[in-house]
Amino acid sequence: MVIDINSKRYARIVLISISLAILALIVNHEVVAQTEQDQYSPYSGINYPENLYWGDTHVHTNLSLDAYTFGNRLDPDVAYNFAKGRSVESSNGQLVRLKKPLDFIVLADHAEFMGVYKLLGDKDADFLSTNVGKSWSVLYELGLYKDIMGQFSEVIKGRNTNDYVYSDRFIKSVWHDVISSAERNNEPGKFTAFIGFEWTSVDNGNNLHRNIIFRDGADRADKIIPFSILDSFDPEHLWDYLEDYEELTGGRVLAIPHNGNLSNGAMFSNTTFSGKALDRNYSMRRSRWEPLYEVTQIKGDAESHPILSPSDEFSDYEKWDWSNMDHTQPPKENWMLKHEYARSALKLGIEFENKLGANPFKFGLIGSSDSHTSLAAIEEDNFFGKFGQDEPSKKRMGIQQYYLAAKKHAASGYAAVWANENTRQSLFDAMLRRETYATTGPRIILRFFAGWDFEASDHLRPDYVDIGYKKGVPMGGDISMAPAGKVPSLLIVASKDPDGANLERVQVVKGWLDAQGEAQEKIWDVAMSDNRLPGADGVMAPPIRSTVDIKSATYSNSVGSAVLSTVWQDTEFDASQRAFYYVRVLEIFTPRWTTYDAAFYGVNLPDGVPPIHQERAYTSPVWYTP
Repeated sequence: MVIDINSKRYARIVLISISLAILALIVNHEVVAQTEQDQYSPYSGINYPENLYWGDTHVHTNLSLDAYTFGNRLDPDVAYNFAKGRSVESSNGQLVRLKKPLDFIVLADHAEFMGVYKLLGDKDADFLSTNVGKSWSVLYELGLYKDIMGQFSEVIKGRNTNDYVYSDRFIKSVWHDVISSAERNNEPGKFTAFIGFEWTSVDNGNNLHRNIIFRDGADRADKIIPFSILDSFDPEHLWDYLEDYEELTGGRVLAIPHNGNLSNGAMFSNTTFSGKALDRNYSMRRSRWEPLYEVTQIKGDAESHPILSPSDEFSDYEKWDWSNMDHTQPPKENWMLKHEYARSALKLGIEFENKLGANPFKFGLIGSSDSHTSLAAIEEDNFFGKFGQDEPSKKRMGIQQYYLAAKKHAASGYAAVWANENTRQSLFDAMLRRETYATTGPRIILRFFAGWDFEASDHLRPDYVDIGYKKGVPMGGDISMAPAGKVPSLLIVASKDPDGANLERVQVVKGWLDAQGEAQEKIWDVAMSDNRLPGADGVMAPPIRSTVDIKSATYSNSVGSAVLSTVWQDTEFDASQRAFYYVRVLEIFTPRWTTYDAAFYGVNLPDGVPPIHQERAYTSPVWYTP
């Protein structure tokens, strides 16, 4: 037998895939066996995840070169304290606090020159003796931080690897501090501080960033140093690094891509970074190391796009799509969009699986902030911007920078994870099995199961979760081998954020392969508030009226529903066609963050920015394989 490349890695991925499948069967069997025993307590055999945890897997502190450059002076310990629900002082001196604490966080500082400003501030002798240190120390003393950022690319290209700033000794010292901070703040069962970093590949200005999350603690993570673009711009080399880490330490690690909308078609390309056609080996490796995708964040929402989904009236939400990451290749060309947005990537994935026998884009969905302020503050009425210079102030409302930020920056998002307990291990394992969903900020409570035998009233039963696991699979799972005469049924229950807006509708998004092997999509309204009926023949029902008072930035829950639930059947199902399903939930209209700012500071809204919007949640898909 001949395997084209990386035969050892390929074989290992196959074995891991088989092992995970067997484990899933065993777990499902145990759930059924234990719950069906003749015992008085109906809860004695439950081992599926019953707890919902909220977090942010993408926050930058003052250790990130760009975060410090643009005004962030808050260190990792401040970021952890804020996420835990404590009041902290922002970089511009305001007291700030979350409405409700988070359950977990990943401080994903850029691996490239992580902590270099601390060296400059401490006047580190080793660093100041280097060429880079001598040059940057002058700029630092003059406060010319943007000039330091401006030299970033040139310094990388012309680097002298003998310089201290490139040495393993320097990188390891910073990494040790990062790990130590995470260990100090990790409180198993109460708050999870993951160890992580961001690999910041920007090839020719095209975004290929990944956030790296470790399941492990200091005993394993301290044995390596972060992988950066000083090592490689190629995602496949990043996967080599992840595999090497697991083989060296016995630990576990994963990567989460984000902002395909700024990749100019590179994030979900038909070719590898080196220009080769995708093959089975690549597809298996990518789905192994990248089980999730960050679908919504401050730099735009990336579920879908009006050009890709012209019949989807809700696809034009918080779009940032006119250029690549560093604005070197505008304007955006329409062909790129197909390879940038989550829904189209999921469709490409089942096309590739049909050809290659493996799906390179089989990912679940999460949201996170990409905050560079150390503050995971993305509620519309508590949005502290992307950078320190974007923090709330009357000044930002009156300068051109604000108008640019207002048009681009979304107050988004958070990651929701169904897990057994609030620990690194349990949350990480839930991410691996993709039992996750994304929201643009509200803490909407959402369950979604797919199976063949749900009854029409199952969503009304108090034990609907138990039924969901017994009769089907949760979000992130797989169904196959359709029983004769049966179609997939989806059990969906969505509840409003207890402190937020009512729900307006629940939708099912389906992608499938037609007879020619081309991916198609369709959206159904499956549950509506205010006694409205879903539109006929796939036509979406109109939204309900807005209760927002724009001048005061207030709204009323006099419309919408606290809970929307249903069991929906796919009456158009063809058992011979690959498919996926995911759920989208929309809130009623609420004020956008710019509307809150205008009301607070008593200024006019910027032109071209919608004053109201509908926040939302997206589940991870369930895939059907013939």
